[in-house]
Amino acid sequence: MVSIGTYQRVDLTDAAASLLRDLTVTHGPLMFHQSGGCCDGSAPMCYPVGMFITGPSDVQLGTLEVEGLEPIEVFISEAQFEYWKYTHITIDAVPGRGAGFSVEGPTGMRFIIRSRMLNDAELEYFGLKPAAG
Repeated sequence: MVSIGTYQRVDLTDAAASLLRDLTVTHGPLMFHQSGGCCDGSAPMCYPVGMFITGPSDVQLGTLEVEGLEPIEVFISEAQFEYWKYTHITIDAVPGRGAGFSVEGPTGMRFIIRSRMLNDAELEYFGLKPAAG
């Protein structure tokens, strides 16, 4: 896991939490893998736990807490993490066609990411703030 404690690299909106509650009824416990941009752009891909197997080249960005659900782990490939390590990701849900391999596909909703650069406190927390000098 990349973060422990006060700061997290990933969060979600109320709309995403609501969609995750609905999807869990049908699919059971869920997880995310941040797509690297091939077929579905850079969409967060949502899978039932065990359907997408992570490996040693995946980084766990964090764990999403959604009331009433088991914790939802979020992963990204190590190579992509190198590009995104200065970024905070928020998973949101909006109307539209979901990604082809992600479980929200048939719902009329899709997961997207909203991102921002880490602030100074987060950079320091994650050991990314340049040394003064």
